[in-house]
Amino acid sequence: MEDISKRSIRATRYFDAPVDLLWKVLTIPEYMQDWWGPEGFTNTIRLMEVKQGGLLEFTMHGPDGTNYENEYVYREIIPLKKIVLEHLKTPKFTIAITLYDEGEKTRMEWQNIFETVPELKQAVEAFKADVGLEQNLNRLTSYTYNLKAKTTA
Repeated sequence: MEDISKRSIRATRYFDAPVDLLWKVLTIPEYMQDWWGPEGFTNTIRLMEVKQGGLLEFTMHGPDGTNYENEYVYREIIPLKKIVLEHLKTPKFTIAITLYDEGEKTRMEWQNIFETVPELKQAVEAFKADVGLEQNLNRLTSYTYNLKAKTTA
């Protein structure tokens, strides 16, 4: 089996929320649009077909007014456990999100896998993909915390 660690960015997060809440936040456009992307970004989701072969199309709006068109295809969906998305535009990469149900808590492993090591390096240099992933997960953590607080209040 190939060691993809040299061409990927990986992060693990623990959420004080059940796996079904995390699944909703990852798969419902009205939730995803509010947290996806680095700090300061907003999103307009045009299409979100959460099924194998389905499309995810959205525009990320940068804080400087720049729009970033995104198009993904869902390569694998295992409800409440795993989502694999392939980014179809440059830079090409795959996102693998795995959820682990730990009762009232959830462990998430998120991995951005690039086709080559140079493509990973370019994404980090040009787009700060490593910092962006960290900020994206920070936003997801805050969003999930606030959503859980609203639903349990």
